[in-house]
Amino acid sequence: MPKPAFWNNTKRYYDLKSYWVNRFGCRVHKLPIDAGFTCPNRDGRLATGGCIYCDGRGSALRQTGELPSVAEQIRRGQVYYRQRPKAEKFVAYFQTFTNTYGTPERLRALYDEALAQRDVIGLSIGTRPDCLPDEVLALIRSYAERCHLWLEFGLQSIHDRTLRAINRGHDAAAFLDAVQRAAGGAILLCVHIIVGLPGETREQILETARTIAGLPISGIKIHSLLALGGTPLGERYRRGELDLMTREEYAGTVCDILEILPPEMVIQRLTAEGYRDIFLGPEWAGNKLAVINAIDRELERRDTWQGAKYRKGAA
Repeated sequence: MPKPAFWNNTKRYYDLKSYWVNRFGCRVHKLPIDAGFTCPNRDGRLATGGCIYCDGRGSALRQTGELPSVAEQIRRGQVYYRQRPKAEKFVAYFQTFTNTYGTPERLRALYDEALAQRDVIGLSIGTRPDCLPDEVLALIRSYAERCHLWLEFGLQSIHDRTLRAINRGHDAAAFLDAVQRAAGGAILLCVHIIVGLPGETREQILETARTIAGLPISGIKIHSLLALGGTPLGERYRRGELDLMTREEYAGTVCDILEILPPEMVIQRLTAEGYRDIFLGPEWAGNKLAVINAIDRELERRDTWQGAKYRKGAA
C-alpha cells in the first residue's frame, strides 16, 4: 500500500496537526481541561486504588488549589496557544480522569460552558469504556450532531489478563460494547493504549493494535509505560521487579503498530510524559522529541509508513 496522498504531509503517519488542517483549513489546538471529575476506579464504586500506573493527583491545576472554571481554563489556554505557534481554532479537551462520570445535567452544563467560548469548535471527552450509560451517550451524540466531537476511551490493552494485572477495573468486553454503542454516527472515537505493560509480549501488543484496526475507530493515542513515584508500578520499579522497554524497543514496537493501523486513523499521540517531580523511568521517556525522532528514523530505515501492512477485515 503506497503512502496516502490525502495526508498532505511529509510524515510517515497521519498526525493530528495534518488532520486538523485537512478538516478545517487552519491550525487547531486541543485545550486540556480539568473539570473536577474523579474515577470509579478510585472513588469506591469499582475500587479505591486506581490503575497501578496512575498517581491519582490529576492535573497540575488541581495541585495548586481550587480549580478555575472551564471558561477560565480555556481563556488561559487560548492566550498561550495563540502565540506558540499561532492556533486559530480550539477543541476543549476534557482530559483529567473520567469526564462522563456525572449526571447528564452536570455534563451538559460543563460541555455548554466550553462550547460557549470564542473559537471553540468542538469537544474531546476522555472517559472509560465502562462509564458510558445510555443517557450519557445520548447526550454526547446530541453534541456530535452540532460540533466536532471526539470520544476518547482509555483501553490500554485488549487482553483481560493484562487489564486485571494493572487493576483497570473493566474487561475487553466492556470496551467492545462501548465502541459498538457509540459508533455509527457523528461521534469520532479515539482509543488510548500503553506499550510495554507488565507481562505483555510484542505479539500481544500487536493483537491489541489489530483489534483496534478492525473497529470503527478514528484515532489512537499510543503511550509508553511510565514508572511514577507513589504508584504501585513505581514501587515495583524501585524494587527492581520491573523491566521497562529501551527507547529502541519502544520505537520499533510503535512502528510495528503503525504499519497495521488503517491509513485514515489519526495518530494523536506517539509517546507519553509524566510529572517531572515523580518521574522514575524509563529515563529516555523524559525527552518526548527524542522519542518521536527515534520513531521517525525507524520508519525511514524500514522505508515504511502507517498502513503499509494494513489489510481491511484482517483483524
